[in-house]
Amino acid sequence: MKTVCKQDMCTGCMACADKCPKQAVSVKDDLTHFNAVIDESRCVQCGLCERVCQQVHPVQKVQPLAWYEGWANDSSIREKASSGGIATAVMFAFVREGGVVCSCTFTGGTFCYALAETEAEIRKFTGSKYVKSNPKGIYPQMLQKLKDGKKVLFVGLPCQAAAAKRFAGEQYEAQLYTADLICHGSPSPALLETYLQQHGKSLQQMQEIGFRQSTAYRLTENGKPLTNPRLTDRYAYSFLKSLNLTENCYACPYADAERAADLTLGDSWGTQLNDEKSKGVSLILCQTEKGKALLEAADLHLTPADAQRAVETNHQLKAPSQKPACREQFFALYGQGVPYDKIMAKCYPKVFLKQRVKALLLKLKLLH
Repeated sequence: MKTVCKQDMCTGCMACADKCPKQAVSVKDDLTHFNAVIDESRCVQCGLCERVCQQVHPVQKVQPLAWYEGWANDSSIREKASSGGIATAVMFAFVREGGVVCSCTFTGGTFCYALAETEAEIRKFTGSKYVKSNPKGIYPQMLQKLKDGKKVLFVGLPCQAAAAKRFAGEQYEAQLYTADLICHGSPSPALLETYLQQHGKSLQQMQEIGFRQSTAYRLTENGKPLTNPRLTDRYAYSFLKSLNLTENCYACPYADAERAADLTLGDSWGTQLNDEKSKGVSLILCQTEKGKALLEAADLHLTPADAQRAVETNHQLKAPSQKPACREQFFALYGQGVPYDKIMAKCYPKVFLKQRVKALLLKLKLLH
């Protein structure tokens, strides 16, 4: 099998598949890892796939110029956001000035990328998505907007934002703005689909799916929890424990305080603004003058953040997520068809024994 980058280290950014003029590259999802596979019968050895692959080339990272924490001044934006609503406020300001935003949305049962040129279209990007999204097809659309003289803001995972920069090339560097997210890592959407089916749901049937309600990590459909909100959501727990991530995430070169995008956005877990915690506070790292321009154009409340505390409370700013000892067991049991909930009980017996006891007490109405 000939692959674009090192085997099992593909991020699934899809830039190589979009760049190949002969459709010779396809990205294979094997649950534990992704691979960009080259069909040698179609390949013409042009090298474009390797040229655009951000795993083949050293990551270009810089120290932040400034660290902030804050939130959108518009309370309606902040209330709907996972943290402080900074991303939405920045995107709103960008389209008001005639720019085009490119980010992830859930539509037709898939987590894909789309373009937005109005505030109404921006709203489809709201909310965290703890699953690997598919940007395939978006890079040529983004490039066409750049060729048309538009400014484009790409908001996504660090590997995807880096891929967007490589796809656009230096010619459009001044027009392309990037904002990456402090990423924990991401699992294959096939795992999420399995979990949902075992709970009587399917991505294809869902109009809206959420992964988080404020600081509570749980799957929701149209804002309603899919499982008892008093109990631990086992998909969310597997994600938070870094159990179900793809192999490349454990060696992520972007998990660092030095960043590759103009802006970096995440949760300000270490904030000491205690009166604001419950409303959501974002952490913002600004790397470039373009990043400064994005912040200045948006309606935000910003205050300097303590960089050391921010790093201490966001481990992805120090190192990638660590591979759990029970990951091999997790995927072995999954391959045997064991239900997701039972797998989690086997991987974390103490945690889910307590959950079983709690569920029984709730059922008997002995716990309120």
